[in-house]
Amino acid sequence: MKKLMVGMALTATLATAVTPGFGSIGGNQEKAYAATVTYKVTASKLNVRSGAGTTYGIIGSVVKGQTLSVVSKSGSWYKINYNGRTGYVSSDYVQASGTTPPAESTTYTVTASTLNVRSGAGTSYASIGSVTKGQKLSVVSKSGSWYKINYNGRTGYVSSDYVQASATASPKLVVDSFKTLGNAQQVILVTADNYDTKSAKIQTFEKVDGKWKQVLTANGVLGQKGFALSKKEGDMESPTGKYTIGTAFGRYENPGTKLPYRKITANDVWVDDSKSSLYNTWQQKPANGRWTSAENMDIPAYDYGFVINYNESRTPGNGSAIFFHVGTNYTAGCTATSKEQVVSILKWLNPEKNPVIIQSPVSELDKY
Repeated sequence: MKKLMVGMALTATLATAVTPGFGSIGGNQEKAYAATVTYKVTASKLNVRSGAGTTYGIIGSVVKGQTLSVVSKSGSWYKINYNGRTGYVSSDYVQASGTTPPAESTTYTVTASTLNVRSGAGTSYASIGSVTKGQKLSVVSKSGSWYKINYNGRTGYVSSDYVQASATASPKLVVDSFKTLGNAQQVILVTADNYDTKSAKIQTFEKVDGKWKQVLTANGVLGQKGFALSKKEGDMESPTGKYTIGTAFGRYENPGTKLPYRKITANDVWVDDSKSSLYNTWQQKPANGRWTSAENMDIPAYDYGFVINYNESRTPGNGSAIFFHVGTNYTAGCTATSKEQVVSILKWLNPEKNPVIIQSPVSELDKY
C-alpha cells in the first residue's frame, strides 16, 4: 500500500497585538485575548472576509509576513482589524503560538442604575452618554479605576466601581462528551464532514488538572477515498475508530518526542503482503522470500510520523502501514498534515498520558 507523497504548505508569521475583554453593549460575546500572540498562516494566501464564514464576501487577503491586529475569536474565525475595517480570517489556516488564549471569558455588567460614559478616564472628562443597570459592556482595556469601552462606535470610559466583572465558563469541548477515553489524558481527534471526503480537521486535546484543554487545530488529509466503513488492504481509505499511539519515526534524528523513536534507514520496509507471516510489521530488506510486497519507508512522506496502532492482530487483508505522517494532498490510508504540525504533535505527545487518536466523521462522534 504505497503512500502518495505530497508537498508542504507555506508558512507566514503574523505578530499580532491583541486586547483584553470581550462582549458588546446588548450582550454579544466573543472571546478576546489578553496578551501578545504570534500567529502563523499555513496557506500561501489567506482571504479576509466581511463576516465569520465562507458565505461572506472577500474584502482582501493577507500574505506571508504580514502583521495583523487580532481583536477576538468567534467560533473558528478570528476577527481582525484590516486596513481600518473589520475583517475575519479562518482560524483553520492560522496557527497560534506563545500565550494561550484564556480558558474562561469575562462578562462586564453595569451595576449602577445609570452610569455616565465619559470621553476620558476621569470625572473631569465630559459625559458622552450613559449606560444602565444590567447592560453588557464591550471592554477594551482597564486604566487605573476606569474601563475603556466601545460605546456606539466611539471610545468611552466608565468607572470600574460601577461595573462588575464575572467569569463565564468556556464553551464545552467535543472531548468533554466522550465516554470511551478511559485513562487517556491526550487525544488527537481527526474528523471529516463525511465518509467520502479526503479533507480532515485535526485537533489535539490534553487533560490538565481534571479538565480538557484544546491545544492545536490544523488541516489534514485522509486516504484518497476518505474514511472506511470497513478497512481493507489497498482500498485507499483511512480507518475510523479509536487507536493507541505506536512508535514515532523519521528519516532524521529524534525531533524531541517522548515516544519511542526509530530512525528510518534505506533498508526499512513495512510488510503489506497479506499472505506473509510478517504482515503489518516493520522489517528490513532483503525479503529473502519472507514477503512478496512491502512498502519502502525511506520516502519524504515519512520524514516524521508515528504508527497508528491499527490492526494489531495483523488480520490478513484488513489493512497495514497506517501512520500519521507528513503530507497535504491525500494518502493511501494514513492521516497526514504539514511537517511543522507533525513535529509539533510529536513533541507534545507523552506516553505517560496514554495518548489515543480518534478518527471519525463528525456525525458519528457520539460513538466515543
